[in-house]
Amino acid sequence: MSSLPRNNSYTAKGPLAFIPSWTLPVDDFPHEPLYLTSTGALEAFSLGVELRKRYRFTAGGGNITIWSAGQQRVVDTATFFGRGYLSQGNYLTQPSSNRAHVFVLPDSVNYTFANSLTPSSGCPLYPTGDTSAVAGTFRAAYQGQIAARLNKFLEGLTLTASDIGVMQDLCGFQTEIDGDSRFCDVFEEDEWLLYEYAHDLNYYYGSGPGNPFSATVGFPWVKAISDLFTLGPGQTTPGGNITPPPLIMGFTHDNNLPPIISALGLWNSSTPGVYPLSHTTPNPLRKFRASYLVAFRGYVALERLACSPTQDITEVNHIAGASPQNISTRAFVRIRVNNAPVAIPGCATGPGSTCPLDHFTTYIHKTRADVAGDFVERCGLKAIANATGEMAFLTTSPPNIQEDIVGLN
Repeated sequence: MSSLPRNNSYTAKGPLAFIPSWTLPVDDFPHEPLYLTSTGALEAFSLGVELRKRYRFTAGGGNITIWSAGQQRVVDTATFFGRGYLSQGNYLTQPSSNRAHVFVLPDSVNYTFANSLTPSSGCPLYPTGDTSAVAGTFRAAYQGQIAARLNKFLEGLTLTASDIGVMQDLCGFQTEIDGDSRFCDVFEEDEWLLYEYAHDLNYYYGSGPGNPFSATVGFPWVKAISDLFTLGPGQTTPGGNITPPPLIMGFTHDNNLPPIISALGLWNSSTPGVYPLSHTTPNPLRKFRASYLVAFRGYVALERLACSPTQDITEVNHIAGASPQNISTRAFVRIRVNNAPVAIPGCATGPGSTCPLDHFTTYIHKTRADVAGDFVERCGLKAIANATGEMAFLTTSPPNIQEDIVGLN
């Protein structure tokens, strides 16, 4: 806050009565902004447990590959996920099954282009599409009013509009760090709704569908996964030297999630008048909400499912030593955003609003490819000889890559 409470003599009452005894949730200033919190470690571990149970891929080893951007807290998150996934059992006679491979890619560099977990850093023109400053304008319209309300509870200390943003941020961050949620009780419901929309604007116009380069930088990942789905489990792409395992995890930064939503064509086309998001007036019908996507431990998952196209199976024949008969399956694709299934626009004819794999492939390679455009061309990289618009590291190991082994023993 602009006026440090410790440097002032003042009186605080009502919802701000805790301020005089409040201390920053920081014990190591140089380290704190970059660390993984204990809550974050637990959430990553729990996600590993959750996915192990959901997909039932049993042992680790060759069943799981984890990719991570290079920042240490991202690597730590990937590591705790691996430990959670492996915690299901300890294979005493098969130690390789107690292992997961964590491959660390260079973080936020421009020489990897699209072949990265941070492709926005490899697109020189990407920042020119960032108009997230509209979020600051929106905040300026309400933060002063909140400051005026709260200043009625202070004598000798005056909050400014800029203090309000910090205090609202502290609600989430301090709760995550040490469980102290007192800042959450300072603000009223309508003030939290304004705060929510400011973040929606920040991500929508910064790295989401409101940035014209968002789909461009998100598309290489979407296409790479689509190609793997088309090949099917256990298949290697031509020229590849990695056979993708059943579970592929990639850990990156919050700003690299909205481009995936943009590339998939989600949350940007619904009731007329909702998109693009208004700079001034929140529309309750919007589906693009930052809290849905970039919450702590936020993730986007694409699943290749083998489903029976009918739910009316009444008889199954079983022959000893063989797989069950009379069950025909077809491949479908489902998208999950933080565990919630999200239907693909115009491609939700499968069970549970899933998308048939062949339709999904067409949707990605034609409809979404046209929207995204060519990465090299759109990012202004045609003059660079080694520029690539392909995300190849999932099947072709990049040179000089760091590999860490996560294990139980």
